[in-house]
Amino acid sequence: MALKTGGAEPPVSRSVEGATLLVAALIYGPWAALTLFAGDLPPLLVAALGGWLLAWQGSLQHETIHGHPTPWRWANRLLGAPPLNLWLPYERYRVLHLAHHATERLTEPGHDPEARYLAPGAGGLQRFTARLTSTLLGRLVLGPPLEIAGFLTDEARALAADAPGVRRAWALHLVWVAAIAAWLVGVCGLSLASYLLLFVYPGAALSLLRSFAEHRADPDPARRIAVVEQAPLLGLLYLNNNLHAAHHAFPAASWRELPKLYASRRSELLKTNGGLVYRGYGEVFRRFLLAPHDAVVHPDLTAAPEAVP
Repeated sequence: MALKTGGAEPPVSRSVEGATLLVAALIYGPWAALTLFAGDLPPLLVAALGGWLLAWQGSLQHETIHGHPTPWRWANRLLGAPPLNLWLPYERYRVLHLAHHATERLTEPGHDPEARYLAPGAGGLQRFTARLTSTLLGRLVLGPPLEIAGFLTDEARALAADAPGVRRAWALHLVWVAAIAAWLVGVCGLSLASYLLLFVYPGAALSLLRSFAEHRADPDPARRIAVVEQAPLLGLLYLNNNLHAAHHAFPAASWRELPKLYASRRSELLKTNGGLVYRGYGEVFRRFLLAPHDAVVHPDLTAAPEAVP
């Protein structure tokens, strides 16, 4: 069974967005410096800064996928292409994320490539690992290795099936990974194991904090998209993608435009999403640190997953 991954290319920015280019400079420059001097700094400081930079780059990649920050698709792709996290090919992220926006059946496995729910027929091992990460604590601590392992397993299946574009995406990805590894090991003297522990792991955990509560199953698909308000620091890290209902309503809007769009249409957006709103990430922690966010099996499936020949 293959997942539909079609999705229209989003429109590109009408002009060059200086604020987003500044974010890019504040990611790639400090990343190079931090990797170069990581051996001279306390590991906890490296993990805090490295995790922030990798999660921030994930937010930047998300912007480029949605047509920012330039009017040129090739430039946007190039800006987001370096896989600082080592495990996620940019082109695969782009294709799967656009499919996430294209589906009318958000959160449903087999329809939404970013679904975190299981289908009713999921096996015992899948249910066990899903329960481990159903709380926020589990998602932050165990989520990174399980998320990466699950993604790589799915990609191995796609490669074996020779799914369109997958081999090319991975070939390009491995070229980037070789270049990054040469920088880390050959220039910086930073082992890949240290990089995975101090950069990739905390970066994935911060990204999983964002995605933990941004979707929730509901019989009405329009009510499956959440909002996390009052997030000044993490809102910057996530480039305002915490205003997730606004992002889905206006996917072509840049991160700088989302707060005004949300503020001007807050009542309408919250009416549409059934009031699925959190006052801030503090509320997410209080409610779900040790309690499951939802059932691990999707409760609202009404049809068999779509298949592609």
